[in-house]
Amino acid sequence: MQNRGNMKKNQEIDTLGVVESATIAAGVALTDTMLKVADVELLQATTICSGRYMIYISGDCAAVTAAVQAAEGSGRKILGSYVLSNVSPELVSFLRKGTVVKEVESLAVVECRNVSSGIAAADKALKSSAVCLARLVTGQGINGKSYFVISGDVASVGEAAKVAESVLGKNLIEVVIIPQPHASVVRSLVKGVRL
Repeated sequence: MQNRGNMKKNQEIDTLGVVESATIAAGVALTDTMLKVADVELLQATTICSGRYMIYISGDCAAVTAAVQAAEGSGRKILGSYVLSNVSPELVSFLRKGTVVKEVESLAVVECRNVSSGIAAADKALKSSAVCLARLVTGQGINGKSYFVISGDVASVGEAAKVAESVLGKNLIEVVIIPQPHASVVRSLVKGVRL
Protein backbone atom coordinates (compact mmCIF):
# COMPACT_ATOMS: atom_id res chain seq x y z
CA MET A 1 0.00 0.00 0.00
CA GLN A 2 1.31 3.43 -0.98
CA ASN A 3 1.58 6.21 1.62
CA ARG A 4 -0.02 9.53 0.73
CA GLY A 5 2.49 12.09 -0.50
CA ASN A 6 5.08 9.39 -1.30
CA MET A 7 4.29 8.49 -4.92
CA LYS A 8 7.15 6.86 -6.77
CA LYS A 9 9.10 9.35 -8.82
CA ASN A 10 9.26 7.06 -11.82
CA GLN A 11 5.47 6.75 -11.99
CA GLU A 12 3.93 8.45 -15.03
CA ILE A 13 2.79 11.97 -14.21
CA ASP A 14 -0.60 12.98 -15.57
CA THR A 15 -1.30 16.24 -13.78
CA LEU A 16 0.53 19.11 -12.08
CA GLY A 17 -1.05 21.16 -9.29
CA VAL A 18 0.25 24.65 -8.53
CA VAL A 19 -0.80 26.72 -5.52
CA GLU A 20 0.63 30.16 -4.73
CA SER A 21 -0.07 31.21 -1.15
CA ALA A 22 -0.03 34.83 0.04
CA THR A 23 1.92 33.92 3.19
CA ILE A 24 4.57 31.42 4.20
CA ALA A 25 2.75 30.07 7.26
CA ALA A 26 -0.45 29.51 5.28
CA GLY A 27 1.60 27.87 2.52
CA VAL A 28 3.06 25.33 4.91
CA ALA A 29 -0.40 24.54 6.29
CA LEU A 30 -1.82 24.26 2.75
CA THR A 31 0.96 21.87 1.76
CA ASP A 32 0.13 19.63 4.71
CA THR A 33 -3.59 19.71 3.88
CA MET A 34 -3.00 18.90 0.21
CA LEU A 35 -0.74 15.93 0.99
CA LYS A 36 -3.18 14.53 3.54
CA VAL A 37 -6.27 14.80 1.36
CA ALA A 38 -4.95 13.01 -1.74
CA ASP A 39 -2.28 10.60 -2.95
CA VAL A 40 0.00 13.15 -4.64
CA GLU A 41 3.75 13.68 -4.88
CA LEU A 42 5.22 16.90 -3.52
CA LEU A 43 7.63 18.17 -6.18
CA GLN A 44 8.50 21.43 -4.40
CA ALA A 45 7.23 23.60 -1.56
CA THR A 46 9.26 26.74 -1.08
CA THR A 47 9.27 30.39 -0.14
CA ILE A 48 9.47 33.00 -2.85
CA CYS A 49 9.87 36.79 -2.74
CA SER A 50 7.37 39.06 -1.05
CA GLY A 51 6.70 36.44 1.63
CA ARG A 52 4.78 34.11 -0.69
CA TYR A 53 4.89 30.31 -0.72
CA MET A 54 4.77 28.04 -3.80
CA ILE A 55 3.50 24.47 -3.79
CA TYR A 56 3.95 22.07 -6.73
CA ILE A 57 2.34 18.63 -6.58
CA SER A 58 1.88 15.91 -9.18
CA GLY A 59 -0.14 12.76 -9.63
CA ASP A 60 -3.25 11.57 -11.39
CA CYS A 61 -5.87 14.16 -12.33
CA ALA A 62 -8.45 13.24 -9.68
CA ALA A 63 -5.94 13.30 -6.82
CA VAL A 64 -4.32 16.58 -7.87
CA THR A 65 -7.72 18.19 -8.41
CA ALA A 66 -8.87 17.09 -4.95
CA ALA A 67 -5.70 18.45 -3.33
CA VAL A 68 -5.89 21.83 -5.10
CA GLN A 69 -9.62 22.12 -4.31
CA ALA A 70 -8.83 21.45 -0.64
CA ALA A 71 -6.35 24.33 -0.71
CA GLU A 72 -8.83 26.62 -2.48
CA GLY A 73 -11.56 25.77 0.05
CA SER A 74 -9.34 26.23 3.09
CA GLY A 75 -10.22 29.88 3.63
CA ARG A 76 -6.55 30.87 3.40
CA LYS A 77 -5.52 33.59 0.93
CA ILE A 78 -4.34 32.04 -2.32
CA LEU A 79 -2.90 34.26 -5.07
CA GLY A 80 -3.19 31.66 -7.80
CA SER A 81 -3.88 27.99 -8.36
CA TYR A 82 -3.88 25.72 -11.38
CA VAL A 83 -4.54 22.09 -12.19
CA LEU A 84 -2.65 21.31 -15.39
CA SER A 85 -3.72 18.00 -16.97
CA ASN A 86 -1.53 16.16 -19.46
CA VAL A 87 1.33 18.31 -18.23
CA SER A 88 4.55 18.53 -20.23
CA PRO A 89 6.96 15.89 -18.88
CA GLU A 90 9.77 18.39 -19.49
CA LEU A 91 8.15 20.88 -17.08
CA VAL A 92 7.83 18.27 -14.32
CA SER A 93 11.41 17.15 -14.88
CA PHE A 94 12.61 20.75 -14.69
CA LEU A 95 10.77 21.29 -11.39
CA ARG A 96 12.46 18.18 -9.99
CA LYS A 97 16.04 18.73 -11.09
CA GLY A 98 16.50 21.40 -13.76
CA THR A 99 17.74 20.63 -17.25
CA VAL A 100 20.79 20.99 -19.46
CA VAL A 101 20.42 22.54 -22.92
CA LYS A 102 23.04 21.42 -25.44
CA GLU A 103 22.58 24.05 -28.15
CA VAL A 104 20.59 27.22 -28.75
CA GLU A 105 19.43 28.53 -32.12
CA SER A 106 17.00 31.11 -30.77
CA LEU A 107 15.46 32.08 -27.42
CA ALA A 108 12.24 33.53 -26.11
CA VAL A 109 12.13 35.09 -22.65
CA VAL A 110 8.61 35.28 -21.21
CA GLU A 111 8.18 37.47 -18.11
CA CYS A 112 5.05 37.05 -15.96
CA ARG A 113 3.42 39.01 -13.12
CA ASN A 114 3.19 35.97 -10.84
CA VAL A 115 4.47 32.44 -10.55
CA SER A 116 1.35 30.33 -10.91
CA SER A 117 0.29 31.84 -14.26
CA GLY A 118 3.90 31.58 -15.49
CA ILE A 119 3.92 27.84 -14.84
CA ALA A 120 0.63 27.42 -16.74
CA ALA A 121 1.99 29.45 -19.67
CA ALA A 122 5.26 27.48 -19.76
CA ASP A 123 3.33 24.20 -19.86
CA LYS A 124 1.17 25.32 -22.81
CA ALA A 125 4.18 26.78 -24.65
CA LEU A 126 6.16 23.54 -24.30
CA LYS A 127 3.24 21.47 -25.60
CA SER A 128 2.49 23.80 -28.52
CA SER A 129 5.74 23.63 -30.44
CA ALA A 130 9.12 21.90 -30.80
CA VAL A 131 10.88 23.92 -28.10
CA CYS A 132 12.67 23.06 -24.88
CA LEU A 133 12.62 24.71 -21.49
CA ALA A 134 16.03 26.29 -20.97
CA ARG A 135 15.32 28.14 -17.71
CA LEU A 136 12.48 28.68 -15.26
CA VAL A 137 12.71 31.24 -12.45
CA THR A 138 9.82 31.20 -10.04
CA GLY A 139 9.62 34.21 -7.77
CA GLN A 140 12.89 34.07 -5.89
CA GLY A 141 14.87 37.28 -6.17
CA ILE A 142 12.42 38.93 -8.58
CA ASN A 143 9.68 40.21 -6.27
CA GLY A 144 7.25 37.33 -6.77
CA LYS A 145 7.30 37.45 -10.57
CA SER A 146 8.40 34.59 -12.80
CA TYR A 147 10.02 34.13 -16.15
CA PHE A 148 10.93 31.26 -18.38
CA VAL A 149 13.26 30.84 -21.32
CA ILE A 150 12.48 28.51 -24.19
CA SER A 151 14.83 27.54 -27.01
CA GLY A 152 14.45 26.03 -30.44
CA ASP A 153 14.36 27.20 -34.04
CA VAL A 154 13.04 30.71 -34.67
CA ALA A 155 9.62 29.62 -35.98
CA SER A 156 8.99 27.19 -33.12
CA VAL A 157 10.09 29.70 -30.47
CA GLY A 158 7.84 32.36 -32.01
CA GLU A 159 4.86 29.99 -32.07
CA ALA A 160 5.41 28.93 -28.44
CA ALA A 161 5.82 32.56 -27.34
CA LYS A 162 2.45 33.48 -28.92
CA VAL A 163 0.79 30.62 -27.05
CA ALA A 164 2.35 31.82 -23.78
CA GLU A 165 1.13 35.38 -24.46
CA SER A 166 -2.44 34.18 -25.00
CA VAL A 167 -2.39 32.08 -21.83
CA LEU A 168 -0.99 34.91 -19.71
CA GLY A 169 -3.27 37.75 -20.83
CA LYS A 170 -3.06 40.50 -18.16
CA ASN A 171 -0.39 38.51 -16.30
CA LEU A 172 2.09 39.00 -19.14
CA ILE A 173 4.79 41.60 -18.55
CA GLU A 174 6.87 41.15 -21.70
CA VAL A 175 8.05 38.63 -24.28
CA VAL A 176 11.24 38.95 -26.27
CA ILE A 177 12.45 36.64 -29.03
CA ILE A 178 16.16 36.61 -29.79
CA PRO A 179 17.24 34.85 -32.99
CA GLN A 180 20.86 33.65 -32.90
CA PRO A 181 21.61 35.08 -29.44
CA HIS A 182 25.18 36.02 -28.57
CA ALA A 183 27.04 33.19 -26.82
CA SER A 184 27.59 35.29 -23.67
CA VAL A 185 23.85 36.01 -23.38
CA VAL A 186 23.07 32.30 -23.70
CA ARG A 187 25.66 31.36 -21.06
CA SER A 188 24.21 33.95 -18.67
CA LEU A 189 20.70 32.49 -19.01
CA VAL A 190 21.13 28.77 -19.61
CA LYS A 191 23.00 26.21 -17.50
CA GLY A 192 25.22 23.64 -19.17
CA VAL A 193 24.97 25.00 -22.69
CA ARG A 194 27.84 24.12 -25.02
CA LEU A 195 28.67 26.88 -27.52
